[in-house]
Amino acid sequence: MSLDLLYRWSEAALDEQPATIALRREIHADPELGLDCPRTRDKLKAALAGLPLVIRDSASTSGFVALLDGTVVGDASRTVLLRGDMDALPIRETTGLDFASRIPGTMHACGHDSHSAMLAAAARLLCARRDTFAGKILFMFQPGEEGHHGAREMIAEGLLDDPAPDAAFALHIWPNLPGGAVACRPGAMLASTDTLRARIVGKGGHAAMPHDAIDPVPVAAEIVLALQTEVARRTPVTTDPVVLSITRISAGTTHNVLPEAVDLLGTLRTLSPAGRTRTRAAFERICTHVALAHGCTAEVEIDPGYPATVNDPRAVALIERLAGADYILAPAPSMGGEDFSYVLERIPGAMAFLGVAPSGGDPLARAPLHNPAMLVDETAMPRGVALHCAFATTFLDSGFAI
Repeated sequence: MSLDLLYRWSEAALDEQPATIALRREIHADPELGLDCPRTRDKLKAALAGLPLVIRDSASTSGFVALLDGTVVGDASRTVLLRGDMDALPIRETTGLDFASRIPGTMHACGHDSHSAMLAAAARLLCARRDTFAGKILFMFQPGEEGHHGAREMIAEGLLDDPAPDAAFALHIWPNLPGGAVACRPGAMLASTDTLRARIVGKGGHAAMPHDAIDPVPVAAEIVLALQTEVARRTPVTTDPVVLSITRISAGTTHNVLPEAVDLLGTLRTLSPAGRTRTRAAFERICTHVALAHGCTAEVEIDPGYPATVNDPRAVALIERLAGADYILAPAPSMGGEDFSYVLERIPGAMAFLGVAPSGGDPLARAPLHNPAMLVDETAMPRGVALHCAFATTFLDSGFAI
């Protein structure tokens, strides 16, 4: 039954494919960053023009939600949320595509152009068939996913409160999965994302006379190694993995001057609140105590990022049933992060990965997400459109019942 449903939606999505691809390419060529993506918003609203949708705009971002009411007489008590993000990354594109970014140093290297175009296509199909279901569908078009907490902003404004969704679903393209494959897993799907900063302060001086100074450079190096030892030796890697990466070390002005301070910048990725709390405390403890052991001081700052993206097992079971033979149980969570996590903290649901690697060749050899050469096989996009439609209508009809 569910496979027949997905097949029917897939046929409809194929009819919509030229418009879906055209919208994706329009957005790809004109990318925007952060919470303010007005040109992208306008392109999406133009694609939804004339549809029986009630649109509400975000006051603090360029995001918006669009509400659709089914017209079938019956149990219309359920509401389902479908989400697509719209912001790009500060990356200079190297794909050579005819529709490559026209904005210098900005690129849709994470597939948000595809996500929002697929969601718009799903909205068009569901509007055309709203006489086949009861209940409500809330389409969430969201900017600011790339570290700007766009979902949190829209939630804080109450855009998901009236009506409050009973289930939520989102897709994320994955260029290293075969085209059309759908990967998901119950529980943690993606990690929390915290930004780590530390400033190790010593005493500057002449590089030829280190005994008259307190050189913070070897102290910072020792801290970096101690942090890696903490993760390697004190983390239960099979049950609660952690990634802690120091990505930038900044110090000094010239070859013969010992700097006054060294700045460390990094990221912490965890899958559980316990792992997050434990490793945050370890970062502060190691930076502070190693610095003190060498006569330095440490100024530590942790910027909280997204929580872990945790999938409801019932939603995952529904996705598996809908995807059929194309379903892949993701063997492990990704340590990347997603602010759809804010939605899933409030609403039971799931995020799934949609494979967009072209047929032939090794998908793992393809350029990954956040790479300037990342490509999307657009023939996989109708599968994503169909999954949005099938998830929404199946949940409205029977909830999470299998």
